[in-house]
Amino acid sequence: MSYFPITSQDRAEMLETIGVEQEGQLFGLVPESLRNPRIELAPALSELEAQRWFRSLAAKNVNLKTHVSFLGAGCYEHFIPSVVRHMISRGEFYTSYTPYQPEASQGTLQALFEYQSFICELTGMDVSNGSHYDGATALAEAVFMAFQETKRRKVLVARSLHPDYTRVIRTYLGGTNYSMEVIGFGRGFELDLNHLKRELAEEIAAVVVASPNFFGLVEDLTEVERLAHQNGSLLIMTAHPLSFGFYKTPQGWGADIVAGEGQSLGMPPSFGGPWLGYLAARRALMRRMPGRLVGFTHDSAGRRAFCLTLQAREQHIRRERASSNICTNQALCAIAASIYLAAVGKTGVRRIAELNMENAFWLRSALDSIPKIQVLTRGPIFNEFVIQLPRAVQDVTEALFEQGILAGLALDQVDPEWKDQMLLCATEVRTTEELDRFVKALKGIVG
Repeated sequence: MSYFPITSQDRAEMLETIGVEQEGQLFGLVPESLRNPRIELAPALSELEAQRWFRSLAAKNVNLKTHVSFLGAGCYEHFIPSVVRHMISRGEFYTSYTPYQPEASQGTLQALFEYQSFICELTGMDVSNGSHYDGATALAEAVFMAFQETKRRKVLVARSLHPDYTRVIRTYLGGTNYSMEVIGFGRGFELDLNHLKRELAEEIAAVVVASPNFFGLVEDLTEVERLAHQNGSLLIMTAHPLSFGFYKTPQGWGADIVAGEGQSLGMPPSFGGPWLGYLAARRALMRRMPGRLVGFTHDSAGRRAFCLTLQAREQHIRRERASSNICTNQALCAIAASIYLAAVGKTGVRRIAELNMENAFWLRSALDSIPKIQVLTRGPIFNEFVIQLPRAVQDVTEALFEQGILAGLALDQVDPEWKDQMLLCATEVRTTEELDRFVKALKGIVG
Protein backbone atom coordinates (compact mmCIF):
# COMPACT_ATOMS: atom_id res chain seq x y z
CA MET A 1 0.00 0.00 0.00
CA SER A 2 1.38 3.39 -0.97
CA TYR A 3 2.15 5.95 1.73
CA PHE A 4 0.85 9.47 1.13
CA PRO A 5 2.45 12.04 3.46
CA ILE A 6 0.43 14.98 4.73
CA THR A 7 1.59 18.26 3.20
CA SER A 8 1.52 21.65 4.92
CA GLN A 9 -1.52 22.57 2.80
CA ASP A 10 -3.30 19.37 3.89
CA ARG A 11 -2.60 20.18 7.51
CA ALA A 12 -3.86 23.76 7.15
CA GLU A 13 -7.09 22.57 5.50
CA MET A 14 -7.74 20.06 8.31
CA LEU A 15 -7.17 22.69 11.00
CA GLU A 16 -9.53 25.07 9.20
CA THR A 17 -12.18 22.37 8.93
CA ILE A 18 -12.19 21.64 12.67
CA GLY A 19 -11.97 25.34 13.54
CA VAL A 20 -8.57 25.74 15.19
CA GLU A 21 -5.54 27.78 14.16
CA GLN A 22 -2.73 25.51 15.32
CA GLU A 23 -2.25 21.96 16.49
CA GLY A 24 -1.35 22.98 20.03
CA GLN A 25 -4.92 24.08 20.63
CA LEU A 26 -6.01 20.42 20.37
CA PHE A 27 -4.19 19.72 23.65
CA GLY A 28 -5.71 22.57 25.62
CA LEU A 29 -7.43 20.20 28.06
CA VAL A 30 -4.08 18.76 29.13
CA PRO A 31 -2.62 20.72 32.09
CA GLU A 32 0.52 22.67 31.25
CA SER A 33 2.45 20.82 33.96
CA LEU A 34 1.87 17.55 32.11
CA ARG A 35 2.93 18.76 28.69
CA ASN A 36 6.44 18.03 27.42
CA PRO A 37 7.73 16.67 30.75
CA ARG A 38 11.47 16.47 31.25
CA ILE A 39 12.49 12.82 31.21
CA GLU A 40 15.67 12.03 33.07
CA LEU A 41 17.33 9.38 30.92
CA ALA A 42 20.59 7.67 31.70
CA PRO A 43 23.52 8.44 29.40
CA ALA A 44 23.36 6.68 26.06
CA LEU A 45 24.99 3.25 25.82
CA SER A 46 26.94 1.79 22.95
CA GLU A 47 25.53 -1.35 21.32
CA LEU A 48 28.06 -3.52 23.14
CA GLU A 49 27.19 -1.94 26.49
CA ALA A 50 23.47 -2.30 25.82
CA GLN A 51 23.89 -6.00 25.02
CA ARG A 52 25.78 -6.57 28.27
CA TRP A 53 23.10 -4.71 30.23
CA PHE A 54 20.26 -6.74 28.72
CA ARG A 55 22.16 -9.98 29.32
CA SER A 56 22.60 -9.06 32.98
CA LEU A 57 18.85 -8.52 33.25
CA ALA A 58 18.08 -11.81 31.47
CA ALA A 59 20.40 -13.67 33.85
CA LYS A 60 18.01 -12.85 36.70
CA ASN A 61 15.20 -14.86 35.09
CA VAL A 62 14.30 -18.33 36.30
CA ASN A 63 13.75 -20.70 33.40
CA LEU A 64 13.94 -24.35 32.40
CA LYS A 65 17.71 -24.08 32.06
CA THR A 66 18.31 -22.69 35.54
CA HIS A 67 15.84 -24.97 37.36
CA VAL A 68 14.68 -28.57 36.90
CA SER A 69 10.93 -28.55 36.34
CA PHE A 70 8.30 -31.00 37.53
CA LEU A 71 5.42 -28.77 36.49
CA GLY A 72 2.73 -30.00 34.12
CA ALA A 73 -1.01 -29.41 34.41
CA GLY A 74 -1.54 -28.72 30.72
CA CYS A 75 1.84 -27.19 29.85
CA TYR A 76 4.69 -29.64 29.34
CA GLU A 77 8.43 -29.58 28.79
CA HIS A 78 9.30 -31.97 25.97
CA PHE A 79 12.34 -32.32 23.78
CA ILE A 80 11.95 -30.38 20.53
CA PRO A 81 14.22 -31.40 17.61
CA SER A 82 16.19 -28.40 16.30
CA VAL A 83 14.71 -28.91 12.83
CA VAL A 84 11.36 -27.60 14.12
CA ARG A 85 12.63 -24.11 14.98
CA HIS A 86 14.79 -24.05 11.85
CA MET A 87 11.90 -24.85 9.51
CA ILE A 88 9.21 -22.61 11.01
CA SER A 89 11.66 -19.69 10.92
CA ARG A 90 11.57 -19.75 7.13
CA GLY A 91 9.91 -16.63 5.76
CA GLU A 92 7.30 -18.58 3.80
CA PHE A 93 5.86 -19.94 7.05
CA TYR A 94 6.74 -17.21 9.51
CA THR A 95 4.97 -14.40 7.66
CA SER A 96 1.68 -16.29 7.20
CA TYR A 97 1.01 -16.82 10.88
CA THR A 98 -2.77 -17.14 10.52
CA PRO A 99 -3.48 -16.81 6.79
CA TYR A 100 -6.84 -15.32 5.86
CA GLN A 101 -6.53 -15.72 2.09
CA PRO A 102 -4.33 -18.80 1.83
CA GLU A 103 -5.69 -19.87 -1.55
CA ALA A 104 -2.89 -17.76 -3.02
CA SER A 105 -0.30 -20.02 -1.39
CA GLN A 106 -0.30 -23.70 -2.23
CA GLY A 107 2.60 -24.18 0.18
CA THR A 108 0.65 -22.93 3.19
CA LEU A 109 -2.37 -24.99 2.24
CA GLN A 110 -0.27 -28.11 1.79
CA ALA A 111 1.40 -27.57 5.18
CA LEU A 112 -2.02 -27.35 6.89
CA PHE A 113 -3.25 -30.39 4.94
CA GLU A 114 -0.26 -32.34 6.25
CA TYR A 115 -1.07 -31.16 9.78
CA GLN A 116 -4.65 -32.40 9.44
CA SER A 117 -3.37 -35.74 8.17
CA PHE A 118 -0.99 -36.09 11.12
CA ILE A 119 -3.75 -35.33 13.65
CA CYS A 120 -6.03 -37.93 12.04
CA GLU A 121 -3.20 -40.46 12.12
CA LEU A 122 -2.43 -39.66 15.75
CA THR A 123 -6.03 -39.73 17.04
CA GLY A 124 -7.47 -42.35 14.70
CA MET A 125 -10.29 -39.98 13.75
CA ASP A 126 -11.57 -39.39 10.20
CA VAL A 127 -11.20 -35.64 9.80
CA SER A 128 -9.36 -32.76 11.46
CA ASN A 129 -9.57 -29.01 11.01
CA GLY A 130 -6.54 -26.82 10.33
CA SER A 131 -5.99 -26.12 14.07
CA HIS A 132 -7.60 -23.88 16.64
CA TYR A 133 -6.73 -21.16 19.15
CA ASP A 134 -5.82 -23.53 21.98
CA GLY A 135 -6.99 -26.69 23.71
CA ALA A 136 -9.65 -25.08 25.89
CA THR A 137 -11.40 -23.23 23.06
CA ALA A 138 -11.12 -26.26 20.78
CA LEU A 139 -12.93 -28.35 23.38
CA ALA A 140 -15.61 -25.67 23.82
CA GLU A 141 -16.15 -25.69 20.04
CA ALA A 142 -16.47 -29.48 20.19
CA VAL A 143 -19.30 -29.05 22.71
CA PHE A 144 -21.13 -26.74 20.32
CA MET A 145 -20.65 -29.28 17.53
CA ALA A 146 -22.53 -31.74 19.74
CA PHE A 147 -25.34 -29.24 20.36
CA GLN A 148 -25.74 -28.65 16.63
CA GLU A 149 -25.61 -32.34 15.75
CA THR A 150 -27.99 -33.67 18.42
CA LYS A 151 -30.30 -30.62 18.68
CA ARG A 152 -30.08 -31.05 22.45
CA ARG A 153 -29.39 -28.36 25.06
CA LYS A 154 -27.22 -29.77 27.85
CA VAL A 155 -23.76 -31.30 28.18
CA LEU A 156 -22.18 -33.35 30.99
CA VAL A 157 -18.57 -32.42 31.81
CA ALA A 158 -16.28 -34.53 34.00
CA ARG A 159 -14.90 -32.70 37.02
CA SER A 160 -11.60 -34.47 36.29
CA LEU A 161 -11.27 -32.26 33.21
CA HIS A 162 -8.67 -29.49 33.35
CA PRO A 163 -10.36 -26.72 35.41
CA ASP A 164 -9.44 -24.08 32.83
CA TYR A 165 -11.19 -26.09 30.12
CA THR A 166 -14.31 -26.33 32.26
CA ARG A 167 -14.29 -22.58 32.85
CA VAL A 168 -13.90 -21.86 29.12
CA ILE A 169 -16.85 -24.14 28.29
CA ARG A 170 -18.93 -22.37 30.92
CA THR A 171 -17.94 -19.00 29.43
CA TYR A 172 -18.97 -20.15 25.95
CA LEU A 173 -22.36 -21.19 27.31
CA GLY A 174 -22.95 -17.85 29.01
CA GLY A 175 -25.79 -15.90 27.40
CA THR A 176 -27.06 -18.95 25.51
CA ASN A 177 -29.92 -21.34 26.19
CA TYR A 178 -27.43 -24.20 26.56
CA SER A 179 -26.27 -25.55 29.93
CA MET A 180 -23.77 -27.92 31.50
CA GLU A 181 -23.60 -30.22 34.51
CA VAL A 182 -20.35 -31.33 36.17
CA ILE A 183 -19.93 -35.04 36.92
CA GLY A 184 -17.85 -35.83 40.00
CA PHE A 185 -15.05 -38.35 40.48
CA GLY A 186 -14.19 -41.06 42.97
CA ARG A 187 -11.34 -41.26 45.47
CA GLY A 188 -8.95 -42.36 42.73
CA PHE A 189 -10.00 -39.45 40.45
CA GLU A 190 -11.96 -41.79 38.15
CA LEU A 191 -15.29 -40.58 36.72
CA ASP A 192 -18.24 -41.35 39.00
CA LEU A 193 -20.30 -43.69 36.82
CA ASN A 194 -23.26 -43.67 39.21
CA HIS A 195 -23.41 -39.88 39.02
CA LEU A 196 -23.17 -40.09 35.24
CA LYS A 197 -26.05 -42.57 35.07
CA ARG A 198 -28.25 -40.31 37.20
CA GLU A 199 -27.60 -37.27 35.02
CA LEU A 200 -27.93 -38.91 31.61
CA ALA A 201 -31.25 -37.89 30.11
CA GLU A 202 -32.85 -37.21 26.74
CA GLU A 203 -31.62 -33.59 26.83
CA ILE A 204 -27.92 -34.51 27.09
CA ALA A 205 -26.03 -33.70 23.90
CA ALA A 206 -22.64 -35.05 24.93
CA VAL A 207 -20.44 -36.38 27.70
CA VAL A 208 -17.03 -34.68 27.93
CA VAL A 209 -14.18 -36.65 29.52
CA ALA A 210 -10.37 -36.53 29.70
CA SER A 211 -7.96 -39.45 29.65
CA PRO A 212 -5.32 -38.90 30.95
CA ASN A 213 -7.35 -36.55 33.10
CA PHE A 214 -6.21 -33.47 35.02
CA PHE A 215 -4.93 -35.66 37.87
CA GLY A 216 -2.88 -37.84 35.54
CA LEU A 217 -5.16 -40.88 35.62
CA VAL A 218 -5.68 -42.79 32.38
CA GLU A 219 -9.34 -43.72 32.60
CA ASP A 220 -11.11 -46.76 31.19
CA LEU A 221 -13.82 -45.17 29.05
CA THR A 222 -15.52 -48.39 27.99
CA GLU A 223 -18.59 -47.94 30.20
CA VAL A 224 -18.68 -44.17 29.64
CA GLU A 225 -18.83 -44.72 25.89
CA ARG A 226 -21.56 -47.33 26.22
CA LEU A 227 -23.72 -45.17 28.46
CA ALA A 228 -23.30 -42.04 26.33
CA HIS A 229 -24.16 -43.70 23.03
CA GLN A 230 -26.96 -45.71 24.56
CA ASN A 231 -28.48 -42.37 25.54
CA GLY A 232 -28.04 -40.98 22.01
CA SER A 233 -25.36 -38.57 23.26
CA LEU A 234 -21.95 -37.95 21.74
CA LEU A 235 -18.69 -38.82 23.49
CA ILE A 236 -16.18 -35.96 23.46
CA MET A 237 -12.65 -36.70 24.63
CA THR A 238 -9.63 -34.56 25.43
CA ALA A 239 -6.13 -35.81 26.17
CA HIS A 240 -2.40 -35.22 25.97
CA PRO A 241 -1.74 -36.02 22.28
CA LEU A 242 1.50 -37.93 22.91
CA SER A 243 -0.39 -40.37 25.15
CA PHE A 244 -1.95 -41.78 21.98
CA GLY A 245 1.48 -43.20 21.17
CA PHE A 246 0.91 -45.87 23.80
CA TYR A 247 -2.65 -45.84 25.12
CA LYS A 248 -5.84 -46.26 23.12
CA THR A 249 -6.62 -43.53 20.63
CA PRO A 250 -9.93 -41.61 20.84
CA GLN A 251 -11.14 -43.68 17.90
CA GLY A 252 -10.27 -46.80 19.89
CA TRP A 253 -12.42 -45.59 22.78
CA GLY A 254 -15.33 -44.88 20.42
CA ALA A 255 -15.15 -41.10 20.79
CA ASP A 256 -17.13 -38.98 18.35
CA ILE A 257 -14.98 -35.86 18.77
CA VAL A 258 -11.54 -35.29 20.25
CA ALA A 259 -10.10 -31.87 21.08
CA GLY A 260 -7.22 -30.68 23.16
CA GLU A 261 -3.93 -28.83 23.44
CA GLY A 262 -1.19 -29.53 20.90
CA GLN A 263 1.61 -27.69 22.73
CA SER A 264 3.45 -30.96 23.36
CA LEU A 265 3.91 -31.42 19.62
CA GLY A 266 6.96 -29.25 19.10
CA MET A 267 6.14 -26.07 21.03
CA PRO A 268 7.94 -24.86 24.18
CA PRO A 269 6.04 -23.64 27.26
CA SER A 270 6.79 -20.03 26.19
CA PHE A 271 5.05 -18.33 29.13
CA GLY A 272 1.75 -19.91 28.05
CA GLY A 273 1.68 -19.60 24.27
CA PRO A 274 1.12 -19.25 21.44
CA TRP A 275 0.08 -22.87 21.09
CA LEU A 276 -2.64 -24.61 19.13
CA GLY A 277 -5.80 -26.53 19.74
CA TYR A 278 -6.36 -29.75 17.81
CA LEU A 279 -9.87 -30.82 16.85
CA ALA A 280 -10.84 -34.03 15.06
CA ALA A 281 -14.05 -35.98 14.61
CA ARG A 282 -15.86 -38.78 12.85
CA ARG A 283 -16.62 -38.26 9.16
CA ALA A 284 -20.35 -37.88 9.86
CA LEU A 285 -19.58 -34.72 11.89
CA MET A 286 -17.36 -33.11 9.28
CA ARG A 287 -19.86 -30.42 8.31
CA ARG A 288 -20.26 -29.43 11.97
CA MET A 289 -16.58 -28.64 12.40
CA PRO A 290 -15.59 -25.00 12.92
CA GLY A 291 -12.57 -23.31 11.41
CA ARG A 292 -10.66 -24.07 8.26
CA LEU A 293 -10.49 -27.46 6.58
CA VAL A 294 -7.98 -27.90 3.79
CA GLY A 295 -8.87 -30.32 1.02
CA PHE A 296 -6.80 -32.09 -1.64
CA THR A 297 -7.94 -32.37 -5.26
CA HIS A 298 -6.68 -32.00 -8.85
CA ASP A 299 -7.08 -29.04 -11.16
CA SER A 300 -8.30 -29.11 -14.77
CA ALA A 301 -4.80 -30.00 -15.95
CA GLY A 302 -4.56 -32.96 -13.64
CA ARG A 303 -2.12 -31.30 -11.26
CA ARG A 304 -2.60 -31.76 -7.51
CA ALA A 305 -4.16 -28.77 -5.80
CA PHE A 306 -4.99 -27.81 -2.22
CA CYS A 307 -7.93 -25.61 -1.33
CA LEU A 308 -10.05 -24.52 1.59
CA THR A 309 -13.26 -26.52 1.83
CA LEU A 310 -16.27 -26.55 4.16
CA GLN A 311 -15.40 -23.08 5.45
CA ALA A 312 -18.14 -22.96 8.05
CA ARG A 313 -16.99 -19.83 9.82
CA GLU A 314 -18.26 -16.28 9.99
CA GLN A 315 -15.74 -14.96 7.45
CA HIS A 316 -17.10 -17.20 4.74
CA ILE A 317 -20.85 -17.59 5.30
CA ARG A 318 -23.67 -15.70 7.02
CA ARG A 319 -22.89 -15.36 10.70
CA GLU A 320 -26.10 -17.02 11.88
CA ARG A 321 -25.23 -20.11 9.82
CA ALA A 322 -21.59 -20.30 10.87
CA SER A 323 -20.52 -23.22 13.03
CA SER A 324 -18.47 -20.74 15.04
CA ASN A 325 -18.05 -16.99 15.18
CA ILE A 326 -14.88 -16.81 17.25
CA CYS A 327 -12.53 -19.44 15.85
CA THR A 328 -9.34 -19.20 13.85
CA ASN A 329 -6.34 -21.37 13.13
CA GLN A 330 -2.78 -21.24 14.46
CA ALA A 331 -1.00 -21.88 11.17
CA LEU A 332 2.58 -21.44 12.37
CA CYS A 333 2.01 -23.61 15.45
CA ALA A 334 0.24 -26.24 13.34
CA ILE A 335 3.21 -26.32 10.97
CA ALA A 336 5.53 -26.72 13.98
CA ALA A 337 3.44 -29.71 15.07
CA SER A 338 3.64 -31.20 11.58
CA ILE A 339 7.43 -30.83 11.45
CA TYR A 340 7.75 -32.32 14.94
CA LEU A 341 5.63 -35.35 14.08
CA ALA A 342 7.41 -35.85 10.78
CA ALA A 343 10.77 -35.65 12.53
CA VAL A 344 10.04 -38.16 15.30
CA GLY A 345 7.79 -40.46 13.23
CA LYS A 346 5.49 -43.22 14.47
CA THR A 347 8.25 -45.08 16.28
CA GLY A 348 9.43 -41.87 17.91
CA VAL A 349 5.96 -40.95 19.17
CA ARG A 350 5.59 -44.36 20.79
CA ARG A 351 9.08 -44.22 22.32
CA ILE A 352 8.46 -40.71 23.70
CA ALA A 353 5.20 -41.93 25.23
CA GLU A 354 7.01 -44.87 26.82
CA LEU A 355 9.73 -42.61 28.25
CA ASN A 356 7.09 -40.32 29.76
CA MET A 357 5.43 -43.30 31.40
CA GLU A 358 8.72 -44.80 32.62
CA ASN A 359 9.82 -41.57 34.28
CA ALA A 360 6.42 -40.88 35.84
CA PHE A 361 6.02 -44.45 37.12
CA TRP A 362 9.55 -44.44 38.56
CA LEU A 363 9.01 -41.11 40.30
CA ARG A 364 5.64 -42.18 41.68
CA SER A 365 7.10 -45.42 43.03
CA ALA A 366 10.04 -43.62 44.64
CA LEU A 367 7.81 -41.04 46.34
CA ASP A 368 5.40 -43.76 47.48
CA SER A 369 8.23 -45.25 49.55
CA ILE A 370 8.52 -42.05 51.63
CA PRO A 371 6.36 -42.58 54.76
CA LYS A 372 5.05 -39.03 55.04
CA ILE A 373 4.00 -38.78 51.37
CA GLN A 374 0.80 -40.38 50.09
CA VAL A 375 0.33 -41.09 46.40
CA LEU A 376 -3.28 -40.34 45.42
CA THR A 377 -3.27 -41.21 41.70
CA ARG A 378 -2.98 -44.97 41.98
CA GLY A 379 -4.18 -46.19 38.60
CA PRO A 380 -2.43 -46.10 35.22
CA ILE A 381 -0.84 -42.74 34.41
CA PHE A 382 0.96 -41.09 31.53
CA ASN A 383 3.32 -38.43 32.88
CA GLU A 384 1.48 -36.93 35.87
CA PHE A 385 0.13 -37.93 39.25
CA VAL A 386 -1.01 -36.38 42.55
CA ILE A 387 0.63 -36.71 45.95
CA GLN A 388 -0.54 -35.66 49.42
CA LEU A 389 2.09 -33.80 51.47
CA PRO A 390 2.28 -33.56 55.28
CA ARG A 391 2.63 -29.78 55.14
CA ALA A 392 1.59 -26.79 53.01
CA VAL A 393 2.57 -27.17 49.37
CA GLN A 394 3.65 -23.52 49.29
CA ASP A 395 6.33 -24.16 51.93
CA VAL A 396 7.58 -27.25 50.12
CA THR A 397 7.62 -25.44 46.78
CA GLU A 398 9.69 -22.56 48.16
CA ALA A 399 12.18 -24.93 49.78
CA LEU A 400 12.60 -26.89 46.54
CA PHE A 401 12.98 -23.65 44.57
CA GLU A 402 15.99 -22.74 46.70
CA GLN A 403 17.56 -26.03 45.57
CA GLY A 404 17.02 -25.26 41.89
CA ILE A 405 13.83 -27.30 41.49
CA LEU A 406 10.46 -26.14 40.18
CA ALA A 407 7.99 -28.32 42.03
CA GLY A 408 4.57 -29.39 40.80
CA LEU A 409 1.29 -27.50 40.89
CA ALA A 410 -0.28 -26.76 44.28
CA LEU A 411 -3.82 -28.03 43.75
CA ASP A 412 -5.29 -25.87 46.50
CA GLN A 413 -4.70 -22.97 44.08
CA VAL A 414 -7.31 -24.64 41.88
CA ASP A 415 -9.70 -25.78 44.61
CA PRO A 416 -9.26 -25.24 48.39
CA GLU A 417 -10.68 -28.75 48.85
CA TRP A 418 -7.42 -30.19 47.53
CA LYS A 419 -5.32 -28.91 50.42
CA ASP A 420 -1.65 -29.99 50.63
CA GLN A 421 -1.93 -31.86 47.32
CA MET A 422 0.62 -31.47 44.53
CA LEU A 423 0.31 -32.44 40.87
CA LEU A 424 3.70 -33.64 39.64
CA CYS A 425 4.91 -34.24 36.10
CA ALA A 426 7.92 -36.07 34.69
CA THR A 427 8.36 -36.11 30.91
CA GLU A 428 10.99 -37.74 28.73
CA VAL A 429 13.46 -34.86 29.27
CA ARG A 430 13.98 -35.69 32.96
CA THR A 431 17.10 -37.75 33.59
CA THR A 432 17.54 -40.44 36.24
CA GLU A 433 19.86 -38.11 38.14
CA GLU A 434 17.24 -35.31 38.13
CA LEU A 435 14.49 -37.65 39.30
CA ASP A 436 16.68 -39.00 42.08
CA ARG A 437 17.72 -35.47 43.07
CA PHE A 438 14.05 -34.44 43.35
CA VAL A 439 13.15 -37.46 45.49
CA LYS A 440 16.05 -36.84 47.88
CA ALA A 441 15.30 -33.13 48.13
CA LEU A 442 11.59 -33.70 48.82
CA LYS A 443 12.36 -36.42 51.34
CA GLY A 444 14.68 -34.07 53.20
CA ILE A 445 12.08 -31.29 53.27
CA VAL A 446 9.16 -33.36 54.55
CA GLY A 447 11.39 -35.20 57.03
